[in-house]
Amino acid sequence: MTTESSAVSKEKLVSDLKAVVNDAEELLRASAGQAGERLAAARERLQASLASARAKLADAERVLLDRTREAARATDAYVHQNPWQAVGVAALVGFVIGLLIGRR
Repeated sequence: MTTESSAVSKEKLVSDLKAVVNDAEELLRASAGQAGERLAAARERLQASLASARAKLADAERVLLDRTREAARATDAYVHQNPWQAVGVAALVGFVIGLLIGRR
């Protein structure tokens, strides 16, 4: 479960970072008509930071996808090596879910 919650939190982080980058780019576009040396310098720094953030975000997504694929392969290999245990675990999970749904 720790791995699953870690993967979910990483996906949430990537999603949040994408939203921040998109908002910052929209702010840059909105302030494009404004003049001034300080604003132009700040805009350039922000563009550089956004480019760096996009690169890091792409790397984080790639790592997350690689780890997800690796976990899927490991699960697939385990199920192929231990089919009856996998069926038993799936049946137990289904039973528990059925009990929880039945209580409502």
